[in-house]
Amino acid sequence: MKQKPILVVAGEPYSVFSEIFLKTYKHQIKKFKIPIVLIVSENLFRKQMQKLNFSFKIKLINKEHLLKNHLSNNFINIINVNFKFNKIFDKISNKSKEYIHGCFKVALNILKKNESIGMINGPISKKFFLNKKFPGITEYLSKKVNLTNHEVMLIYNSKLSVSPITTHIPLKKVYKYVTKKKIVKNVIKISKFYKNILKKKTSIALLGLNPHCETTDSFSEEDKIIKPAIKLLKKKGLNISGPFSADTFFFSKNIKKYNLVVGMYHDQVLTPLKTLYKFDAINITLGLPFIRISPDHGTNNEMLGKNKSNYKSLSSSFNFFKKIK
Repeated sequence: MKQKPILVVAGEPYSVFSEIFLKTYKHQIKKFKIPIVLIVSENLFRKQMQKLNFSFKIKLINKEHLLKNHLSNNFINIINVNFKFNKIFDKISNKSKEYIHGCFKVALNILKKNESIGMINGPISKKFFLNKKFPGITEYLSKKVNLTNHEVMLIYNSKLSVSPITTHIPLKKVYKYVTKKKIVKNVIKISKFYKNILKKKTSIALLGLNPHCETTDSFSEEDKIIKPAIKLLKKKGLNISGPFSADTFFFSKNIKKYNLVVGMYHDQVLTPLKTLYKFDAINITLGLPFIRISPDHGTNNEMLGKNKSNYKSLSSSFNFFKKIK
């Protein structure tokens, strides 16, 4: 039986992803045993490759009968999605919205037919692509596979991973979405992922919401929501502690005791993890019927065409699939 490939959705056409993919192909993908299929505008990709001074062979792949193709990483395997463009590098705008939708549609159709082991997508501008309909790509994909509210964001590093209970929502609204039910659901889902996919046990630290886990308000989220959630999770047999104050938690003496930190909002846990591990982390969406990974970097529009971007996170994304093969 032919080896199922990893699908790569190139994402925002005017981002550093083409550069990062080409660097990863040069240093890693050509030797990678799992075939890689890139879903992208062939014309735009070729022009960007030329501009960045890379020269690799490209092979066009039939999306309707993916596994009937001879897939080899001796070529860059491309499923072409047409996209009209004026410049090979341009400012990000809403003109690429339908193109990105088209790329995801191709990937999701292939995944639905069970012809791929998972998907990696490049960075996407939430402002223009999502247009306030979804907080992030995590929620967008959950809606596309009819699993809304099942999604969990995990920023994974082999030493320490983090997960925010709330994702891309304004800070002033965070407290409304922090509930005992959501904390319990998310933590259980991550623990099952570690056990079933990574073959690891979780040692979990749960952070508080308020500074120093204290508040002068009449309602304390730590006392009324977070502590009861920890108590219930302990009853279910999980190794979990907290709540911890976020401002001092990420000292080395603390994080060496845990391999997973669950925080209440996005920047509470992503900022320290990126400070500690920089690009050596990947964004995994749990709760989908397939593995979905996004490199942990943005579109980085100001770096377009400069050939200076770090490809470490995309490299880590591909290496993750070797762990779960």
